[in-house]
Amino acid sequence: MIDIEACASIGDALRAAFQTHGDRLCLIEADRDRENARLTFQELRAAVAPLAAWLQERDCRRAAILMTNQWRWHAAAAAVFAIGAELVPLDPKLAPDEHAALLAHSGADTLFVEWPFWRDRAFDGTVVVTEAPAKADVRHATRFEGARGTEAPAFVARTRDDPACIVYSSGTGGRAKGCVLTHGNYLEQLNALLKRHRFAVGDRYLSILPTNHAIDFMVGFLGPYACGATVVHLRSLRPEFIRAAFPKYRIAFMALVPMVLENLRTGLDETLAGLSWPKKKLLDLCLSIHRFCTRYEPSLPLARFLLRPIHKRFGGNLKTLFVGGAFTDPATLRRFYEFGIQVANGYGLTEAGTVVTLNDLRDYKPETVGKPLPGTEVCILEPNADGIGEVAVAGPTVMARYHDAPWLSQKTIVNGWLMTGDLGRLEPTGHLVLLGRRKNMIVTAGGKNVYPEDIEHAFDGLPVRELCVFAAHYLWSDKRTEELVLLVHANDDEFVADLRTRNLKLPNFKRVAGYVLWNKAFPRTASLKIKRPALAREVQEAGPDGVVAL
Repeated sequence: MIDIEACASIGDALRAAFQTHGDRLCLIEADRDRENARLTFQELRAAVAPLAAWLQERDCRRAAILMTNQWRWHAAAAAVFAIGAELVPLDPKLAPDEHAALLAHSGADTLFVEWPFWRDRAFDGTVVVTEAPAKADVRHATRFEGARGTEAPAFVARTRDDPACIVYSSGTGGRAKGCVLTHGNYLEQLNALLKRHRFAVGDRYLSILPTNHAIDFMVGFLGPYACGATVVHLRSLRPEFIRAAFPKYRIAFMALVPMVLENLRTGLDETLAGLSWPKKKLLDLCLSIHRFCTRYEPSLPLARFLLRPIHKRFGGNLKTLFVGGAFTDPATLRRFYEFGIQVANGYGLTEAGTVVTLNDLRDYKPETVGKPLPGTEVCILEPNADGIGEVAVAGPTVMARYHDAPWLSQKTIVNGWLMTGDLGRLEPTGHLVLLGRRKNMIVTAGGKNVYPEDIEHAFDGLPVRELCVFAAHYLWSDKRTEELVLLVHANDDEFVADLRTRNLKLPNFKRVAGYVLWNKAFPRTASLKIKRPALAREVQEAGPDGVVAL
């Protein structure tokens, strides 16, 4: 592993990784059953050098990347950092007009873009297009393979205080904002994360989250490279290909969102349900022994011995799954822990680098999002009688500012503390419990505070695709009540009996008054969080006539 504390910038860290790990495998790019590329650190470095020289010849200062996960993403980013330029990672899932707005706002002078996202799009700057068909007219752009400089690039040093990236996030406040993250923010975050979970040389990390996202940029790019591990890019999110990748590539680590974790759990439970009676009895015995022996802390060697068929399904080399970005059902986390598959759930936001808290598996509390990382402080502002208040974060990973928004920066970072807009409380053990977004909180006529996310958690496991809770008057202005409405994306109405039973178990002020059947997928962010305002606008247009009373 490289010495992160000795590095002054991301460029320094990547250069040290290329020099240290040389002929070790650093990246595999797979697409369903096909493998597109395998690169060693030395081979990736050889691809980065001429690209960096080409960018330097064109005086690149700030480059945006608009690509799905592939080796060229890493090569482009490494080239940008090598010449001391700033990076603007963009979300491929956004609409073309959103891309155009972010490019204009960021002030990027260079754009790396995948052919399907480019086509006839206009950009007033240098454009590098990847994967364009041989006969395609790339207009005023340069093909990726043709972006090669004539001289060796000159490495440009940067300090930890210099900006490294402008990362766009809906984060604290709803609309997209450019978070200016410094080289120091990233290096401090990387150092703290590796103190909790370190990649070993040769470990393989399965990358399915977009690399532009803060989580995968950290643990699917910087982290593995620093440690000499291998990133496996999987360019398909279909569950069967994700499951097949574990044994095929002997995956050790993976970051994922709760929805993907649930899919993995469903596949595992279906397999176990098909076991013969003797095998089920043997499994129950092994689970009982494992449960007793790991009641205080996990033991990966014991789990792999007692529960070998389960771990073999995940390749036999899995160490830890990281999950975040939204609420994760504690029952799912306990289920994986029971099988000896370690799932570290956490909490983070782009404005704080990536990760704020992460569960320590030796003091595992799945109903929480864990304890703050080393060097990070968390406090609860103006807590009520139940200890609930706004979560504030301080530490070396908190962003420098919002790009071109000084008034918003001053409002969001107060005396060094990041105002997250999230509501939570701290347990005596130091674990953080999240309740929801402050802006989503509903105050009833009786003065009770209701958190929609809290109610949604009570309905986890309903046989529906998606659900979301709103206050009726938020959706429809003519509703002069704060009664709660459950929006349900379902195939049929088989969930209703279960919904009524669970609803009656809630306190009166938390019960939903009715539900709306919604036949469209909910709009979501890159990390698969529901875009509540966008969803609310869709429901508003449909009107309140579809509400079914409970």
